[in-house]
Amino acid sequence: MSTTLAEKIITHHLAEGKMEPGEQIGLKIDHTLTQDSTGTLAYLEFEAMGVPRVKTKLSLSFVDHNMLQNDFRNADDHRYLQDVAAKYGVVFSRPGNGICHQIHLERFARPGYTLLGSDSHTPTAGGMGMIAIGAGGLDVAAAMAGEPFYLEMPSIMGVKLTGALSPFASAKDVILEVLRRLSVKGGVNKILEYFGSGVKTLSVPERATITNMGTETGATTSIFPSDEVTKTFLRSQGRADQWLPLTADDDAKYSEVIEVDLGKVEPLIALPHSPDNVKAVSDVEGTPVDQVCIGSCTNSSLRDLKTVAALLKGKKVSEKVSLTISSGSRQVLENLAASGELVDIIRAGARILENGCGPCIGIGQAPQTDAVSIRTFNRNFKGRSGTQSAQVYLASPETAVAAALYGEITDPRKIGEYPKITLPEKVIVEDSMFIFPEQPFTGEVRRGPNIKPLPKFTPVPERLAGEVLLKTGDNVSTDDILPGGSEVMSLRSNIPEISKHVFRYVDSSFADRALAKGGGFIVGGENYGQGSSREHAALAPKYLGVKAVIAKSFARIHLANLVNFGIVPLTFVDKQDYAAVAQGDMLELDVKGLQRNLCVKNAAKGVAFRVALDLSDREKDLLKAGGKLAAIKAKHAEN
Repeated sequence: MSTTLAEKIITHHLAEGKMEPGEQIGLKIDHTLTQDSTGTLAYLEFEAMGVPRVKTKLSLSFVDHNMLQNDFRNADDHRYLQDVAAKYGVVFSRPGNGICHQIHLERFARPGYTLLGSDSHTPTAGGMGMIAIGAGGLDVAAAMAGEPFYLEMPSIMGVKLTGALSPFASAKDVILEVLRRLSVKGGVNKILEYFGSGVKTLSVPERATITNMGTETGATTSIFPSDEVTKTFLRSQGRADQWLPLTADDDAKYSEVIEVDLGKVEPLIALPHSPDNVKAVSDVEGTPVDQVCIGSCTNSSLRDLKTVAALLKGKKVSEKVSLTISSGSRQVLENLAASGELVDIIRAGARILENGCGPCIGIGQAPQTDAVSIRTFNRNFKGRSGTQSAQVYLASPETAVAAALYGEITDPRKIGEYPKITLPEKVIVEDSMFIFPEQPFTGEVRRGPNIKPLPKFTPVPERLAGEVLLKTGDNVSTDDILPGGSEVMSLRSNIPEISKHVFRYVDSSFADRALAKGGGFIVGGENYGQGSSREHAALAPKYLGVKAVIAKSFARIHLANLVNFGIVPLTFVDKQDYAAVAQGDMLELDVKGLQRNLCVKNAAKGVAFRVALDLSDREKDLLKAGGKLAAIKAKHAEN
């Protein structure tokens, strides 16, 4: 039978279930990836499982998010991560080595493998022909313990690419076009599989830009074939022996197909405050710009920054603009330095930041009040930059350079002739910033005073009752639930403290009210929990006593995180009932047996409405056990 590329890889890794859309499946995981923002908690969870060593082919721990060491807490966490990596057989990437997705693509990604990462942009590796999926840290810890990763089998949407990009149109514009068509929830429970004659015109870094930001459609993952272009990239990294040709069958059937003619793609830009608020750059030209940030896991490859260097060469950044550059890895920075292109960037007036995530998650470079910031990142949620009043736009490196030079949003085609970018046949590779585990580990895992034990949670009771603590609208993100930024993220290993920041910018009284009232309910709209994989956005509300979230629909990763920590995720059977529920209403429902169809009584209004608990039997068992950690710990104790 003719199959898609995704189906071929999933078939090879299927541990449980049937490969039919909507069915629960379990996947065997080859690689895992954590980063310091989510990894500290993930390794605390892994330690609690009692497994002596990771069971994957390869597990990696990166420090790339929270490298601002303004007190002892981040440094302590980095030391803890290095120790547990050595103890349990995990490769450790030291602070400053670069961004997890960029480094994994360069040094470890392999066609046909599976990757599970505690970061929502893990699908970056789909540019290398991997099934790469973002998940909560507890799911990644379970995979390190040898457990399958469970998910609903996605449908597979084909994205047919034809033609070739015109000068100054880029891979970033391709994914912005896809987002314009699909929206931030149009890819939910789908894999976006790219095929067609246009694929061969895109380099691996360009493909990775597209798969990285496919996350913003809500897609489970995105994937490109592994072809001669892939082989060329691997050869440049000294890894040609790891190449494997992989493609969909010629007559593969997709659930649906959209077609993008690359030749018709023009420079695009996402306006505040959503990645799918996409317009042509030419439609918003002339908007004054205060800040330009180039980097992030979306656009920080050697190809991206060679383009930036060529466009900046011999020019000066506008005096109105602060331009920052953060390369995705030390490898990128070293190659730019060796070629002399880094000098072109510096002489233009750019500020060179550390190799890491930085401004993308509000760690440094917060814009001034009411600033317009053009960023080559993947998200522009309100306040994510660290400044609540900032207007953040998402664009390609080419469009970002144009804004930096002219001091306003400008169509990059006005810069002049597009430079010819030539990537080296063999890049400079230097892996000394990795620490490869030695066996046996004879040291002691050191824990700073900010690293607190995990809270213990009991199984879901038979009856839930409480107040509606908060009612939200559509597309509430994990940044809304638990903000990023240096202040909050330094508390990621301290649940009691980080919980004080839940819904901080939505309702500053939420945490205190939740504790005072003994917990309660949250009511949400469509796509509740979109955005990052941070499981703290479920664990911290659970610590505050949140018993259930009732929403019109959930984002995939956040739904899984709610189940993992024992918060009951319910959906309105009739979405019109959402309008009749208000903050402060008293709700109660019987969840004995965790039946699919349940009735919620609204005591404040004397009415009732129906909700659905749309979970598999396995997920219900996790709730009954008190969450995934308790269930896995019990399993390994039996063995």
